[in-house]
Amino acid sequence: MKQSLQLRLGQHLTMTPQLQQAIRLLQLSTLDLQAEIQEALESNPLLEVNEESASEGEPGSAAETDFDAGETANVDAQDSLMDLQSSDMPDELPVDSNWDDVYESVLPVSTAVSAPADNDRGFENQSGAGESLQEHLFWQMRMTPFSATDMIIAEAIIDSINDDGYLSTTLTDILSGLDMAEADEVGLEELEVVLHQVQNFDPVGVGARDLRECLLLQLKHYDASQQDVADAMILVRDYIELLGGRDYNQLMRKMKLSREALQAAIEVVQSVNPRPGGLIASAPAEYIVPDVTVKKENGKWRVELNFESVPRLKVNTHYAGMIRRADSSADNTYMRNQLQEARWFIKSLTSRNETLLKVASAIVERQRGFLEHGEEAMKALVLNDIATELEMHESTISRVTTRKYMHTPRGIFELKYFFSSHVSTAAGGSCSSTAIRALIKKLIAAENQVKPLSDSKIGKILEGEGINVARRTVAKYREAMSIPPSNERKRLL
Repeated sequence: MKQSLQLRLGQHLTMTPQLQQAIRLLQLSTLDLQAEIQEALESNPLLEVNEESASEGEPGSAAETDFDAGETANVDAQDSLMDLQSSDMPDELPVDSNWDDVYESVLPVSTAVSAPADNDRGFENQSGAGESLQEHLFWQMRMTPFSATDMIIAEAIIDSINDDGYLSTTLTDILSGLDMAEADEVGLEELEVVLHQVQNFDPVGVGARDLRECLLLQLKHYDASQQDVADAMILVRDYIELLGGRDYNQLMRKMKLSREALQAAIEVVQSVNPRPGGLIASAPAEYIVPDVTVKKENGKWRVELNFESVPRLKVNTHYAGMIRRADSSADNTYMRNQLQEARWFIKSLTSRNETLLKVASAIVERQRGFLEHGEEAMKALVLNDIATELEMHESTISRVTTRKYMHTPRGIFELKYFFSSHVSTAAGGSCSSTAIRALIKKLIAAENQVKPLSDSKIGKILEGEGINVARRTVAKYREAMSIPPSNERKRLL
């Protein structure tokens, strides 16, 4: 094929760096945005925190939108966002004490956080990961008077315990995996002895090989002289399969117990923990900072941005005044570029807050019934509805509602929680899937536990209320709420 040069004309869209920055800030959560702002403050000398933000309760101190019955949402956040004016604050303020009178030494932030000296008081990391189950068991193992051989066996056993507290491998596999000179002299009997010692560690029930052994290890710490405890131990040891199948009639016949006595034994079994390892191996806490606050004042729903979680920024007027127009030196060019970046960053934050407030206000206007009456009054809502109302793209609405949270009188919810699919009703309207799940949860909470409602029965009850829901849809919603089926919800009394 012959090579040649050709000219082609075409059009295509190119995202500017400023637009890319605005989109990236739009999809950040509050915690990620705080880190982004902190990084911008450290890298750009023209940016600084606006210390004279309007105090709470003053006009313009928070972006807000009021909703009244029959009114349209009127969003006006421009006057309450970033303040770019300089503050008239004296360079030094009078104080009644010296810094050295309170603090013995001052460390740079990087030193205090990364590697504090031995003689200095470093900052305590409050968000560090908690102690794992294996670390908790190894600590108890080192406090137990094991021999050298038993210590090696105990380490192998603890390494084989999963996060739920169960021994995940057999003793035979543990014995074959031991790497020590005395391995030939160690038998399964010695592994059993060490395992029993590990099973006495905290939490109670750890090191069990199956559910029966786990429950029995915990029941042994109960008062065996009580009749319900004795019945519970027999129930777990001999009839745990029947208990799992909830065959109460056969249990009463085999154990020769009355309905009340069997119920008392089952309550004892239910008081123990089937996953004892979960008491120690807990996940680190995840903190949620709401982006929007909704509250009702004088019969109106008010939507406010949470400016306390994100600092307000402004341009440093001192450095901005040092920039000279006609100077093309390296320092002046650097300051000019930093000033432009600072202005774009503040503008991107302003755009993010405006968009977030508009979307949150539109959601509150649509879901006012949920705020006043609960989940059963939730309306069907999709991203396209809000995008059409605000004349935005669906992708923008998706970015705004992802990892953004709204604090309401009914709790803190992600903005995406208010969007749900719809199910047709007998009257020709639509019902939100969230409202249907709330109705299913309400019906199950009020059911007769001796004869719980099946999925088909729940579907018929909803159909009687004008909501056309198939049995498999009821089962899907029930499983999404982690509610067991009817055979597992059955109780004796």
